[in-house]
Amino acid sequence: MTRLAWREAPARSRRALGVLALVLVLLPLVADRYLLTTLILVLTLACLGQAWNIMMGFAGQLSLGNALYVGLGAYTGAVAYQFFGISPWLGMAAAIVVCVAAATVIGWLAFRFGISGTYFALLTIAFAEFTRIGFENFPWVGGAAGFFIRVTSGRTDWVNLRGGPAMFYYVALGLAALAFAVSAWLLHGRAGYYFRAIRDNEEAARAAGIDTFRYKLFAVQLAAALTALAGVFHAFYYSNLFPDQVFNISRSIEIVLVPIIGGIGTLFGPVLGAVLLTLLSELLNAALGAFGIDVPGIKQMLYGVLLGLSIMFMPNGAWPAIARRLGLLRRAPEPADA
Repeated sequence: MTRLAWREAPARSRRALGVLALVLVLLPLVADRYLLTTLILVLTLACLGQAWNIMMGFAGQLSLGNALYVGLGAYTGAVAYQFFGISPWLGMAAAIVVCVAAATVIGWLAFRFGISGTYFALLTIAFAEFTRIGFENFPWVGGAAGFFIRVTSGRTDWVNLRGGPAMFYYVALGLAALAFAVSAWLLHGRAGYYFRAIRDNEEAARAAGIDTFRYKLFAVQLAAALTALAGVFHAFYYSNLFPDQVFNISRSIEIVLVPIIGGIGTLFGPVLGAVLLTLLSELLNAALGAFGIDVPGIKQMLYGVLLGLSIMFMPNGAWPAIARRLGLLRRAPEPADA
């Protein structure tokens, strides 16, 4: 007997991706400021979701502290620009170094001593919380009062990431495209196969000759590097940083929900998850605002409802179900289980 699995139909997927890319590039020509702002949130969240998906969806390493890399990346890029006049683009390189170093420490401590699963997740939360507390009591970067980046008005400056929504939209689109390309490379490359082998059965992967320590660490480092880029973007888009916001566990949970709702371990799942979470949140806020209703924590309540519905009706996420209906996935036989 054989069991059937869904696999991508490459030709249709490429055509759909090409059309989507063209639409996204041309969109600022017709979109208003509100739509661009919403899409910036979608693209940033998609980048963050793709990064987490590499670590958990591909390699099976559960982290609930990715806000650590958002915050470290944001503060590194902001400090480099504010105090040393370093361009945010060079600041992104510095942010990658800082976040990869932090990920290496966390990964080495965890994997060297056999910490995995829930305990690894708790370790990532602990590091994020320790760092948040540290930055709240670090006066050089404003402490709990916040860190503010100088703003130049009246012109668009690509070198220093100063400008309007259209400029930030294209930067966010570039970051999301980079995260997508890295995920696609992993999905079809040797490292990606090793990641999935570790995720499915680490002992079997080790017996097959895969250096599980090396590749788990690589997955954590790669996720941290991509998250660092989104962190620098966050700093310059908002021009202010508060430790309680960028390092908060609620940000980590939001990142986690993106691929879970969209389709964990898939290529397009984090993109769809970012669209669903952002648009539904905006629609709910608009609906409540029309009636003058203000419900504290409504965003978190919405996320909880979406997560519950996803678990009950689409345990593999929304993307596989939608892609099958659109004909972007096809059935392919696989060997039966032994």
